Amino acid sequence: MNPIENIKLAIGNVRSNLLRSMLTMMIIAFGVMALVGILTAIDSILNSMTTNFSGLGANSFSIEQKNVGFRGHPDGKRRVPGPPITFEQANELFTKNKLPTKVAISGSGVSGVSVVYENKKTTPEIDVIGINENYLSVNSFNIQAGRPFSSSEFQYGVNVCIVGMAVVKRLFNGRAQAALDRDISIGGNKFRIVGVMESQGSSMTSNVDKQIEIPLLTQKKLYGYADQSYFIGISTPLNMELNAAIDYTTGLFRNIRRLRAGVDNDFEIRQADAIMKILEENSSTLRIATIGIGLITLLGAAIGLMNIMLVSVKERTREIGIRKALGATRNNILSQFLIEAVVICQLGGLLGIVLGILAGNSIALFLKGGFIIPWDWIILGIVVCVVVGLFSGIYPAMKAARLDPVESLRYE
Repeated sequence: MNPIENIKLAIGNVRSNLLRSMLTMMIIAFGVMALVGILTAIDSILNSMTTNFSGLGANSFSIEQKNVGFRGHPDGKRRVPGPPITFEQANELFTKNKLPTKVAISGSGVSGVSVVYENKKTTPEIDVIGINENYLSVNSFNIQAGRPFSSSEFQYGVNVCIVGMAVVKRLFNGRAQAALDRDISIGGNKFRIVGVMESQGSSMTSNVDKQIEIPLLTQKKLYGYADQSYFIGISTPLNMELNAAIDYTTGLFRNIRRLRAGVDNDFEIRQADAIMKILEENSSTLRIATIGIGLITLLGAAIGLMNIMLVSVKERTREIGIRKALGATRNNILSQFLIEAVVICQLGGLLGIVLGILAGNSIALFLKGGFIIPWDWIILGIVVCVVVGLFSGIYPAMKAARLDPVESLRYE
């Protein structure tokens, strides 16, 4: 018999023992779904974050408080956060910088608040941040309606704001022009809207549509607190060497922080691609754990499939005897049962791959990731199912191949 006939025969046997085969295929499907689904979700989220970070530009870097944020504690030891980057230090870097780079400064105002306009109110998920004059250009944010802050508004800390589209949709029915020059209330503080941010959508790190930007000095006056750390983002011209800009800025900020020669930096310089490397390193452990869980589940499915194949051999003993009497060799019987085991595994595996892609992308979309087709994990799922099928079918197939044709024909 050729492989095509064996596959047709295997599908026929699956139909004749539908309930038993379906239960085994479902176990395999759930194992593959767990394997493909979680790996798909991880890849989708990382892919989304890569896209988001790439928006910062290849020639950009940031200065942040040390041991805070993405790095975590890879060796199991807690890292003591470095001294905060103060408002004065960030502004000193901005004023003393002699390179043709743009220094953006931002500081957290208040998070998860409601915004009120007349009798309308947003949900309590709006974030208020203070920004300087370079923040919008460094982050490639555009104003859809109105204008950016003026130099006097930055200088004197006026209560003006630029709002995201989520605020406009809730308070002004999505009409950006209608929001301009309106007074809104944020936690009892009145702000006049001078601009509306172009819709940016959400990302894994933030949702610009749910942000309100205010002048940096206004943020310090209203929401500043002791030991608050500010974020510094720096973009360089495309014709400028990034490492040279990093070296210059590092030296300048060391002087501002009054660090002596030989003392390590008490702040961190990060690039967008460096952050992604950290995230990928941290996700590798999760990938390994996911593969381990999926393989354990598939091991249970393999044992169940082996049991079904042994029962099938016993039930089809007379059939095997007839085939041998008609000239079937041991290899013919062996390949028949092996192919049958692989077919059952592949049917369950294909179902698991489809469910895994749907589940993984559903999780990713819920977490603001993007939809992807994980070809690597699809191939992994198919290969794993072939291995599981061969592992489960080899012993029953060998047992069937060794049956004596005379004794098999007498079997009732």
